[in-house]
Amino acid sequence: MNVKIVNRSKHELPKYETIHSAGMDLRANISVNIVLKPLERALVTTGLFIELPEGFEAQVRPRSGLALKKGVTVLNTPGTIDADYRGEICVILINLSNVDFIISDGERIAQMIISKHEHINWDEVEILNQSERGEGGFGHTGKI
Repeated sequence: MNVKIVNRSKHELPKYETIHSAGMDLRANISVNIVLKPLERALVTTGLFIELPEGFEAQVRPRSGLALKKGVTVLNTPGTIDADYRGEICVILINLSNVDFIISDGERIAQMIISKHEHINWDEVEILNQSERGEGGFGHTGKI
């Protein structure tokens, strides 16, 4: 599937790093470094604009290495980019570590996954069919 993209960044287009990768890395496109202090958040620009086909969305998710090694993650994960959005892709990062994190131009800050979705119609009823799980949730299996 081909997707239209405008690249106003100084960087290459997002790409799959391996043949089985689900996500493509998004890079910061900034003119000056951003110092993200502990518990601070910032909106980081990418310089990318996309036109997704109807029935698809882009999800912006954290990079596991950045989260594990630096304590930096995407705040509204997954962030959703709808098919009718034409603005710049930006990423809300938060520093959950206890040290400053410097975001440099070209830094891989998140990953983007393109996903198909469906629109549904609600069928309002008075009761739902029973299931084996029932109302159990939030760790009801005892497995954490």
